[in-house]
Amino acid sequence: MPLIPSTYNPPFLFKNGHFSTIYAGLWRKIDALQQKRERIELSDGDFLDLDWSFAATPTNKVFILIHGLEGNAQRSYIKGSAKQFNLNGYDACAINLRGCSGENNRLYRSYHGGATEDIEAVVHHILTSKKYSEINIKGFSLGGNLTLKYIGENRELPQEIKAAIAISVPCNLYDSQLKFLKTENTVYGKRFKKQMVGKLRIKQKLFPDSISESVIENIVTLKDFDDVYTSLAHGFKDGIDYYTQSSCRQFLPNIKIPALLINAQNDSFLGSGCYPYKEAKDNANLYLEVPKYGGHVGFYGTKNITYTEKRVINFMNEVL
Repeated sequence: MPLIPSTYNPPFLFKNGHFSTIYAGLWRKIDALQQKRERIELSDGDFLDLDWSFAATPTNKVFILIHGLEGNAQRSYIKGSAKQFNLNGYDACAINLRGCSGENNRLYRSYHGGATEDIEAVVHHILTSKKYSEINIKGFSLGGNLTLKYIGENRELPQEIKAAIAISVPCNLYDSQLKFLKTENTVYGKRFKKQMVGKLRIKQKLFPDSISESVIENIVTLKDFDDVYTSLAHGFKDGIDYYTQSSCRQFLPNIKIPALLINAQNDSFLGSGCYPYKEAKDNANLYLEVPKYGGHVGFYGTKNITYTEKRVINFMNEVL
């Protein structure tokens, strides 16, 4: 599918990528959304917490929502999406990835950008309810990478899965990691590192034989974190091996359901390898939109409804 022209043209302040990113992450608030938590047990002894919200009238359609790095189901981009889906006749199942629901997960491992087995577990759980004949998935950032990797991997997708949406996706994780080493992203990198190292210190106390305090103290960058924890805790050789195996870009040619990917040109988290123009051109199921503005998950919209929230509803009406 050729590149889709974008109509996104925000007010002046929101043409600055950093302002858009920070506004959406820190200042946007979503009201009038009730979420109901459900815990599901995983086959390896761990758990996932799912936060559900529902359409006003019973429906057979549901959207699975997947947050980004160090996010959760209460982030404004998740709640804003859930609210709009509910208003348009979809139930919403927002996943809190392992260790992100406010309670430490049970195992030494946690979540990462390639852990599609957890997405598969949620899909299976939803299917067993026999309530939904249409399942769609929407992921943001790292959650978008999970979304596209899941639908593009060598698996037979359940026929109930109809479409996928991915916003601000690091399609090449290594390229994105290199961007985090740039000066313009220093503030973001420090914020993420502080949160992630804080969680790792808790795990160190619970699993002292798995990682030492001295190793944690030597974590300076996010890549260091991936070298000493993300990779080793999840069966990869090192950070590079994790990025190589988990990046969704290599799986895009295999996508067989309608999938919309929206990555802004001025997203400071994304390197050139995160814009899969060729894959979109060669795959009729992959719709790539690259607005000039938007920052990282920072697509402003009037009435507190983002451009991408509106765009997704239109996309669903177009392809299904």
